Amino acid sequence: RYEPTWGSLDARPLPPWFDEAKFGVFIHWGVFSVPSFGSEWFWWYWQKEKREPYVKFMEANYPPGFSYEDFGPLFTAEFFDPNQWADVLKASGAKYVVLTSKHHEGFTMWGSKYSWNWNAVDVGPKRDLVAELAASVRKRTDLHFGLYHSLFEWFNPLFLEDAANIFKTRKFPTSKSLPELYEIVTKYQPEIIWSDGDGNAPDTYWNSTGFLAWLYNDSPVRDSVVTNDRWGVGSICTHGGFYTCSDRYNPGHLLPHKWENCMTIDRRSWGYRRDAHLGDYLTIEDLVKQLVETVSCGGNLLMNIGPTHDGRIAVVFEERLRQMGAWLEVNGEAIYGTKPWRAQNDSVTPEVWYTFSPKEGTVNAIFLNWPVSGTLELGEPQAKLGETQVKLAGYKELLKWVAPGEKGLIIALPQLTPKQLPCQWAWTLQLTAIN
Repeated sequence: RYEPTWGSLDARPLPPWFDEAKFGVFIHWGVFSVPSFGSEWFWWYWQKEKREPYVKFMEANYPPGFSYEDFGPLFTAEFFDPNQWADVLKASGAKYVVLTSKHHEGFTMWGSKYSWNWNAVDVGPKRDLVAELAASVRKRTDLHFGLYHSLFEWFNPLFLEDAANIFKTRKFPTSKSLPELYEIVTKYQPEIIWSDGDGNAPDTYWNSTGFLAWLYNDSPVRDSVVTNDRWGVGSICTHGGFYTCSDRYNPGHLLPHKWENCMTIDRRSWGYRRDAHLGDYLTIEDLVKQLVETVSCGGNLLMNIGPTHDGRIAVVFEERLRQMGAWLEVNGEAIYGTKPWRAQNDSVTPEVWYTFSPKEGTVNAIFLNWPVSGTLELGEPQAKLGETQVKLAGYKELLKWVAPGEKGLIIALPQLTPKQLPCQWAWTLQLTAIN
């Protein structure tokens, strides 16, 4: 059994499914999706920091005295079709999904008995959004279902009181945050608890180790659940399950501990923005590059979309998800279930990243740019004459190669028209019998 200490909890092995999955989809959805302006931090920027664009936006579009709480009934979700969401998630090639069950605004996406009149069953959609998505994902896909949960809430009076007492009192975690965590685990049995928002309070204030000991010892998901590293000041990148270290974390080199790169398709926001421009969205080339770099260095990619207040996955997000799925359809063997190789990227040709498929004993060289010359030079692999074989994923015939010296390969790529290419954005060479 695990003790409620970091020493004991950090020794828990990460359930293997998480490392094998490699790719998940993050969903930021909540009352912030109603103004859908600027950022999901709308309430904070408008009320606390009084940033000019937010103040002006409210003055121009809403009556005087309109409060953030007044957005609650406008969070309607009338187009929310959990089956359609599940089908898009499946088509993306993702192996897990993480939904915001509660962001820093404190609005719970399920009918929490600890969030009176500020939850999706009492206000707005009048639906248990967590339950509906969980049911559809489990019925229609093989994705692991996870939940994001913010420990703190910007404007909760109990939290503000504890903060004023320099966290010597613990009214908020004992009456709100912790009961909610126990509630979502017992009710929805998520396989990922993605914690966030420590409110500058230490993990002792949140009793994070006490909760995690229960989660790992006695909860209904104790054998399969994975957690991240955001459990109080000082725990990020140090304690917990997998490390996130920071938003959009992509170190570009191998890390000794399992980690995740959580990032957004919209470069500027996690929630939906009506004021976004096409250039604000990462292209599929950008996203494939992120995935390949991340997996080469031992990480998972958690790619975020922000649905609309009425429950739609905007077409641009759906397109990116389906494009990623189409790419993984061809190149998935170089991603899922792989391990980092001895080299993460090539020493001769830039934008070539390596993974290793242990079952097949294959080294995968994923190249992001198709060379004009028609030949690709790799500096890292050591070939064995008469044994090494080179295959292009999605193409039938073996490729010809020569070894210029002790180390390295020059590979002749097939001459293909754009229509004949196995995929459009990055390509995988599968190398067998490599030293």
